[in-house]
Amino acid sequence: MQIIKLDATQSTNTYLKNLSFERALEDFTVITTKNQTSGRGQLNAVWESEPGKNLAFSVLKKNIDIPIQRVFLVSVCVSLAIVESLKDFGIPNLSIKWPNDILSGNCKIGGILIENIISGSTIKRSIIGFGLNVNQKSFKNAPHASSLKMITGTDYDLDEVFYSLVEHLHQNLIRPFQLREKELYAQYHTHLFKKGQNSIFKLPNDEQITGTIEKVSIDGKLVVKLVNGDFKEFGLKEIQLLY
Repeated sequence: MQIIKLDATQSTNTYLKNLSFERALEDFTVITTKNQTSGRGQLNAVWESEPGKNLAFSVLKKNIDIPIQRVFLVSVCVSLAIVESLKDFGIPNLSIKWPNDILSGNCKIGGILIENIISGSTIKRSIIGFGLNVNQKSFKNAPHASSLKMITGTDYDLDEVFYSLVEHLHQNLIRPFQLREKELYAQYHTHLFKKGQNSIFKLPNDEQITGTIEKVSIDGKLVVKLVNGDFKEFGLKEIQLLY
């Protein structure tokens, strides 16, 4: 494992991706920075982060070799590793909001952005980005955002949290994914935000529907039971949970 620490960069994912094209990197190379100036979330959402208060890092995982249809399994594995690490710090009411957010209660404390390198119909490598709100005390443009400090009142040592997260990710990602698919999805569903609860969702045309989150399918789609009893699967850009 190689860890490269930067004072500032626009995006750890972009930096790591460019570096991997420039030279051969060892498996589990990690880029982290004190100040991510243009952090991105899913669908190019902006990640608000105060310099020196939070964590932003990216990990290169090589030799994944899973079919494209199973790509969400990487996200499942990463999400569970993060939850396990945060439990060690006593963070309460942790859950995973599909597809890529880590919550404490109803508050978003972290986000995952995974970019995959594909060869043929197989995922060969993944660049796994994660941002965690640690010691920041206010958020201007993110109404659901919170931080570990806001939730627990504790000041956290950023290095301690960082190395815990990296170790949990390493342990989860070095074990073969597909052999553990059933087990990983079972664990994921025990942490799935709003699972089994009646919820309101917004569709791309701004229509709102009511339903219950049942599970996430093996190809990463959200399975919702509608009020008429039908089950429907939704992809990433096809539905938004309102909460």
